[in-house]
Amino acid sequence: MRSIWNGSISFGLVTIPIKMYSGSQDRQLDLDMLDKRDHARIRYKRVNEVTGKEVEWKDIVKGYKEDDSYIILEKEDFDQANMKKSKTIDIEEFIKEEDVADVLFKKPYFLEPQKNGEKSYNLLKNALKDTGKLGVATFVMRAKENLSLVGVYKDALVLHVIRFADEIRDPSELKIPDTKVSKKEVDMAKSLIEEYTEKFDFEKYKDVYNDQLLKIIKSKTAGKKVKVEKFESKATPAKDLMAQLKASLDKKKKKSKAS
Repeated sequence: MRSIWNGSISFGLVTIPIKMYSGSQDRQLDLDMLDKRDHARIRYKRVNEVTGKEVEWKDIVKGYKEDDSYIILEKEDFDQANMKKSKTIDIEEFIKEEDVADVLFKKPYFLEPQKNGEKSYNLLKNALKDTGKLGVATFVMRAKENLSLVGVYKDALVLHVIRFADEIRDPSELKIPDTKVSKKEVDMAKSLIEEYTEKFDFEKYKDVYNDQLLKIIKSKTAGKKVKVEKFESKATPAKDLMAQLKASLDKKKKKSKAS
């Protein structure tokens, strides 16, 4: 790994020289913007690199480079890679907040001690681990001040860049209805949540969307048509809430017994 920031981390009067490394990697496919008429790559200013002429947005498509040619992806290809995930945020289980490893925050960075910082590094790491606490810190990187949390992940110090309060928009602008729900409905929903609660194991969650998108790309390369499973998301009517909650609970209980 290549360090992206060198400096130190301190608590009290203890200063620890460290190197910072990105703790995550991009899982998104590397897609280039192309001119749909000749598949030439579109540069930053939307200029056709062959003709030198600017290309309008309506003529720009995305493509995946395969050897020396491009596989052109249409808007529907991205939806078809996983129709349900493209339309639904699907809660698969519930977990306890304390089960979530800090490294799962969106922007983690690993910290490594530099020379003469080994003992103080381990001191901070062990103290944070034993107390279960996170350190709140600020630092500047790439001409920007960052607010961050420092914790421990797999025997290493990890830093998470978080947002300052003035970077968070006010949700009061959202139109949140004050529709009433009955205690019976809430109790049923709580029972469903308890039934679906598991100890969090993030190893079992895989990024399947990219794999499915690659299958579509390979099918298009071979000139085959991809069979798409239709999916339509419909709101549950208010009058059916209790029935759907009960059906969900029964389904989960049956699945648990079967396993």
